[in-house]
Amino acid sequence: MSDNWLLYLNKYDYFFYYFCDNPGCFGRAWLVQNYSAVTGACIMIRKSTYFEVNGLDEENLTAAFNDVDFCIKVRNAGYRNLWSPFAELYHHESATRGSDLAPEKVERFNREVAYMKQQHADELISDPAYNPNLDLISSHFALAFPPREQ
Repeated sequence: MSDNWLLYLNKYDYFFYYFCDNPGCFGRAWLVQNYSAVTGACIMIRKSTYFEVNGLDEENLTAAFNDVDFCIKVRNAGYRNLWSPFAELYHHESATRGSDLAPEKVERFNREVAYMKQQHADELISDPAYNPNLDLISSHFALAFPPREQ
């Protein structure tokens, strides 16, 4: 498995800092589309679906990645995680929580990274909503070099 898998955990914010008049790569910022995960700050879901997948994991993921874990569970239950350009949101990432890389939070963050790797490593590396020809490090849909798949 690539050492870059952790970087991919944060790849669901493709259009972070985009203004509404920016169509993004291939116009994707203007299209309703399916993602493997969306940020927990804008999740809207039926209550019955939330309980069907056992909601957010507050025991193992107390601060980071609980939204990614939740969305993977939703997808694995046969639902879709849709992203819409028609919702305008202002999200101040970790404004109240602070950085996960602050010295006092690194241990918890590393524990949650290990949990995600244990639970979802294959799904994070082989994301069905992300083209396998694209790089896992770049957030701008760059081609992977060398190719990730032969």
